[in-house]
This record gives sequence, structure tokens and C-alpha cells, in this order.
Amino acid sequence: MNADHPATACSPLGTVAGGDRLVPLLDGRHGRYVNLDSAASTPALCAVRDGVVAFLEWYSSVHRGAGFKSQLATKAYDDARAIVAGFFGANLQDRTVIFGKNTTEALNKLSYRLPLRADEVILSSVLEHHSNMLPWRLHGRVELVDCRADGALDLDALAARLRQRGPRVRLVAVTGASNVTGCISPIASLARLAHEAGAELLVDGAQLAPHRAIDMRALDDPERIDYLAISGHKLYAPFGTGALIAPRALLSRGVPEYVGGGQVEMVTLDDVLWSAPPDRDEAGSPNVVGAVAFALALKELARLGMENVAAHEIFLTQYALKRLAAVPGIRLLGDCDPARAAGRTGVISFLLAGKPSFMVAAILSAEAGIGVRAGCFCAHPYLLRLLGVSAAEQDLVLQQILNNDRSHVPGAVRASFGIYSTCDDVDALADALTMIAEDRYQGVYDLDLPSGTYTPRGFAPDFAGYFSLS
Repeated sequence: MNADHPATACSPLGTVAGGDRLVPLLDGRHGRYVNLDSAASTPALCAVRDGVVAFLEWYSSVHRGAGFKSQLATKAYDDARAIVAGFFGANLQDRTVIFGKNTTEALNKLSYRLPLRADEVILSSVLEHHSNMLPWRLHGRVELVDCRADGALDLDALAARLRQRGPRVRLVAVTGASNVTGCISPIASLARLAHEAGAELLVDGAQLAPHRAIDMRALDDPERIDYLAISGHKLYAPFGTGALIAPRALLSRGVPEYVGGGQVEMVTLDDVLWSAPPDRDEAGSPNVVGAVAFALALKELARLGMENVAAHEIFLTQYALKRLAAVPGIRLLGDCDPARAAGRTGVISFLLAGKPSFMVAAILSAEAGIGVRAGCFCAHPYLLRLLGVSAAEQDLVLQQILNNDRSHVPGAVRASFGIYSTCDDVDALADALTMIAEDRYQGVYDLDLPSGTYTPRGFAPDFAGYFSLS
């Protein structure tokens, strides 16, 4: 334990399934797996795993089954919806929770269900994950506000664009927190600006919800969030369920993009009477187990206290920014001042001088048992902007990809924390990066041109010895 941090300050807040797993290393040893990839997906909380196992004894079809198990499963599914709404401050009298696979599906659903005139604009930012960018391109005109030099959203530029476009802006669609730099968007200010201009506010909450409390507020509050998209797999419930929380009035109108069973009151040969929300937008048999898991995770987070989750992460991020700054040749992306850690989540992206990011990630895994992510993190425009990649350079990379060569795709390495992360995890990362920067790693790493990834030569762990479906 490093003397700079007391054990009580960096103890994990929650226990997760598989948190004590040992993984094979290049030198033949096994080491504790250090999971620093929670921004991509979180493991299941033990409370969620155990709750799901208990529920599976009673799982059945929902909403029309007459049997006891169906009635019980229906109640659990409906209770899950209420728990999700309550966790995010949404009143089910005027809002509804639509369950789906993830944030991506939620955002796509809204892009289909939100009526847009030909002259209306979706105002967004360059920070966005592709899931909050590409759906809007399919349905209307999208304008992106740039980021500041530190990677944060340029609020002044957004306000100016709202004044310029006026009532033509239908929706302001922004990320709650960046999955690249961790910067947190000023949601209350964004809400006021959007509503004063006559627009609505959508928050992609995938990266913010696991780290900070989100209160959507009442529909007449000028600082309200009109639409919120979230994922269970980012919130310690990786069972295939996410949600869109939206005004009930909007989803009471129009035709859902997916149609079939479970969303109608009556179908004749000539007509259809759609159900009221939320059933109207949940075609087919729902993922009841996923919804139950999602609710179990939110109940556990509420028990832990989101204020404690935030405090734990702020402390951890401050410590990490200090430790990583001492690694030779490292370049941290975004605002890397530990004093401002409260304004960001525990997502830290970086480059190591002279070392391809995919190779750094491969070494961390093979020689230190550390799981990180390398690449552009489904936020290509933002990362290219942060890295200063010119339009000509981007065109060259596109041509190389078309030639099946991804070895020159720009990217960074991303380490990200969860409630299970500790300062010992940060120490392991900083020590391993120092080892890489000083060329003290052991293996020889071969580049695969079509994927752009690196593999340690002669290292082929037997996955079947750990888990197999055969």
C-alpha cells in the first residue's frame, strides 16, 4: 500500500462478480486481473448476480400469463420500471421508461420517434459517442459545437449557436460525460439554454450515470432533462437492458419503429390500435431478467449512495492523475489537473511517446494483467480533434483502411474506474506504464495489419481452462 493514500480512502465501494480472478501472464505466472475498462462495460455487482439467480427460479412470460409465475414476473418487471424511474428522478405520471438493449438502442428509438420538421436542427457537440451522433444524421440536420482546448464542451459556443438558430433548434443532444476525457457536461446550464431557446434537452447518460447522481427534475423545471438514455451494462448489470426515459405525451403519439406483438390493443385486417406507453414501444417479449438486473443494480447503488460513489471516484482520479503524470513520455488527454477532478469522471485517456497505443494495451494485458482499451472509443471526431489529426491525414488513414491496413489508425489508451477500483489498481497501472516507457517489457509483439492490434509472440493462453461452452 502506497503511503500517500490510506487504506480506508481507496477501498472498493462494492464487490463484483469475478473481482478476484487470476489471469495468465507472459512469464508463466498468474496475476490478479486489474479491470480498468469500466467505461466500456462493468462487471455485475455480486448483489445483482445473486438477485438474478434467485429471480430465475420464478422467471416466466409477462403481461398476459395467467399463472402464478407469470404474475410474479410481471410484477417484478413493472417494479423494475418504477425503480429505474425513481433512481433518475422521473415521475411515471408524466414520463415513461422504455426498456431496450442499451443506450444505443434508446437513442436510435428517440431518433425515430421524435418528430422533426425539414427546417429543424439537432444541436450537438463534437464530444459525442457515435451512438449520439449517427442516429441523428439519418433523420435530420445535425450541427456540432466544438470543444475547448481542454476537451470540455464549449458552452459559450453552444449558447451562441442557439441564439443564431433560434426556434429552428428542436433538440440539444449532449453526452453527460465524455467516454474519452471524462469531462462532465454542465447539464443544468445546458438545460436552461435549451429551454430558453424553445428546444428540448437529451442527455446521453451512459458515461455519467455510473459516476454521478442524475435528477431529471419535473417537466416544468427549466433545468430539467427531457430525455435520458442509459445502459445497464455501464451500471453493473450486464444483462442486456438499457432504457430511454422520455415524456409520456411524446411516446403516446406516432407509430413505433419496431412493430409486432405485445404493443397493441387490437389488430384487424385493416387497422391497428396501439397500446399506451410504455407497451407501445416494447415490441415482442421483453428482457425481463435484464430489467430485474438493472433494477437490482440501481437499488444497490442507491444503498451505497451516489454521493459516496462520486467521492470515491474523485479521490481515485486525483490520485491517478498525480501518479500517471510521473510516467516518462506520457501525454494525458483533457483536463489533467487533479484539483479539478470533481469536474470529470474516472476516465483517463493517454498516449505514451514512441509506443503505439494498441501495443501498450497488449503489453499491459500480457505482462501486468491489466485490462484497458485502445483506439478511438467510438468517438472518432472527438479523439481526432484532441490528437490534432488533419483532414489530409484522416483521408490517408481511410484509404489505408480500405486497403485492409489499420496499423496507422490514430488512437489512445484509456483506463477507466468503477466502484470496485482502488489506488492499488492505479499503482499497478503507473508502474506498468513506467516499465513500458523504459523499454523493460519482456515480450516481442507482432502487429496484425488488418486489425491494427498487437499479439505477444508465443503467448497463447488456453481459454478453455478458464471458461468454455464446449
